Amino acid sequence: MPKIRLAVVDDHALFRRGLVSLLSDMGDFTVCAEAGNGKDALPLIEEFNPDIILMDLNMPVMDGVQALEAVRKTRKDQKVIILTISQNDDDLVRAISAGANGYILKNAEPEELHNTIIEVMKGYSILSPEMTEKVFASLRSARQSRGQTILSDREMEVLNFMAKGLSTRQIADSLFISENTVKTHIRHIMEKLDANNRAQAVEKARELGII
Repeated sequence: MPKIRLAVVDDHALFRRGLVSLLSDMGDFTVCAEAGNGKDALPLIEEFNPDIILMDLNMPVMDGVQALEAVRKTRKDQKVIILTISQNDDDLVRAISAGANGYILKNAEPEELHNTIIEVMKGYSILSPEMTEKVFASLRSARQSRGQTILSDREMEVLNFMAKGLSTRQIADSLFISENTVKTHIRHIMEKLDANNRAQAVEKARELGII
């Protein structure tokens, strides 16, 4: 099989040259271009047409996200892996939003980097394990916040009593409101959580992490 052609873009010359040597020794890859910043990389990418670009984030003149956005304007299918020290959530979101196919930390083992390049070449999107957990944590937090936002304080009170198994009468007595008012709150809760009954509403609330 032909070797995967790579471009390496990183402003730290020692790291870049070490990475180029490592990739060349792996046997599956050949480095066809290298640059110290995004601006210098753009014409080389057009000239050498790499299969995958390994791109640092924080670089002078033009950073990795800016370079990625510029690449996407003319090469929509270009595969780009961000290779960085940054575990910052905002950097991850910026990179993914700009169209990165992978986000790998520089402390990754050579085998992880090798496998990431192979998988991205196949069409998969890959994140470092540390960043994958951040994504899931962010999604869980967003789901919880969304659930808490769509329910009013009173609906949250009713929902918590529902989760405890209290009847409509018991909830009404506990909150000093009428049964009809409780029923109205329960109907609104089920509508907002897209639930068909009380049990499903409680289940969905637990999935969202709001109770």
